[in-house]
Amino acid sequence: MIVIKDKDEIDIMNRTGQALADLFVAIDPKIRPGISTLELDQLIEQELEKRNLVSQAKGYMGYKHASCISLNDEVVHGIPSTKRILKEGDLVKIDICAKRDGYCADMTRMFFVGQPSPEVAKFMQVARMALDKGINQARPGNYLSDISATIQQEVEKHGYGVVRDFAGHGIGRTMHEDPEILNFGKKGKGPLLRPGMTFALEPMITMGHYDVYVADDGWTVRTRDKSLAAHVEDTIAITEGEPCVLTRIKNYNEGVQN
Repeated sequence: MIVIKDKDEIDIMNRTGQALADLFVAIDPKIRPGISTLELDQLIEQELEKRNLVSQAKGYMGYKHASCISLNDEVVHGIPSTKRILKEGDLVKIDICAKRDGYCADMTRMFFVGQPSPEVAKFMQVARMALDKGINQARPGNYLSDISATIQQEVEKHGYGVVRDFAGHGIGRTMHEDPEILNFGKKGKGPLLRPGMTFALEPMITMGHYDVYVADDGWTVRTRDKSLAAHVEDTIAITEGEPCVLTRIKNYNEGVQN
């Protein structure tokens, strides 16, 4: 069942999302060569506490950290570690879901250590464009799969792969609510979108083939062909008009650009 939120609930989610977006601004300067992913996670935990945000990853199915930090061919759910030291040329994806005042926001951003090549810069940009175009489909009267199909079309027209094994999701009082939101599919399928629905949209794409596997640690998802992976995520709310992006620093009524 898809939970419909009222304006007060979306206002709370917006405040949570704005605080989480501000956290990403704070940690950006720390993503430099020589820092371990565990040190980054510890900094994230401190920044969460400053903002009265509570990590929803820590304790989830036994997970021990405040964030997931995935490098290079790791798609999602990378475990912070003292052995994972950032170096020039790393593509870093940081995924944080946090709760405040009873409601969650979920957000992933990519960072490149150093200067990316034109090929990698384009790859990262396509992931971001796919997210924006998917968000733009989150309007009343559209179908859920209109989001999915639009993301897939944007990614595949550039020759990249769309991960099939993981998906976006509804979000609200808990980190994962109905519905599951695939990053591929055909338009015109699934439930009709209605104002008050709140989603975490998160394209996960690969520079090579889309096949992935879960590593021996039981969490980290990697590409089978060791190709580079990109992941970006925002929490959004469907309104009567423009979709509202709750995890970008701006007035949440502005929506997303076409």
